[in-house]
Amino acid sequence: QVQLVESGGGLVQAGDSLRLSCAVSGRTFSTYAMGWFRQAPGKEREFVATIRWSGGSTYYANSVKGRFTISRDNAKSMVYLQMNSLKPEDTAVYYCAAKKKTRTYASTYYPTGFVEYDYWGQGTQVTVSS
Repeated sequence: QVQLVESGGGLVQAGDSLRLSCAVSGRTFSTYAMGWFRQAPGKEREFVATIRWSGGSTYYANSVKGRFTISRDNAKSMVYLQMNSLKPEDTAVYYCAAKKKTRTYASTYYPTGFVEYDYWGQGTQVTVSS
């Protein structure tokens, strides 16, 4: 079994910061690329950030670039999303996801589609007030 559990969401004011955490259990964490997605009411699930298996390469949606930082700690089987300068439009349920490493991927490849991921957490609510 593979289980992902998010935590760290909450209610904050615009300009504040939050750090989301995702604990992964059940398999070898280092064999998964990790991603963060979010979904607001009435909206499609959208890509936020991803980090490759090595932990050294990251990719971000334009809407969060420069404000959010994804990181991972393979020793602790944890992935994080540091969110700074939060805006009301960041309000959403945030999900962490894991993608299996089934082959060698090109260095320019980053999974940004939700269908590319194999495992999902239940989500954590982030609400940003004006």
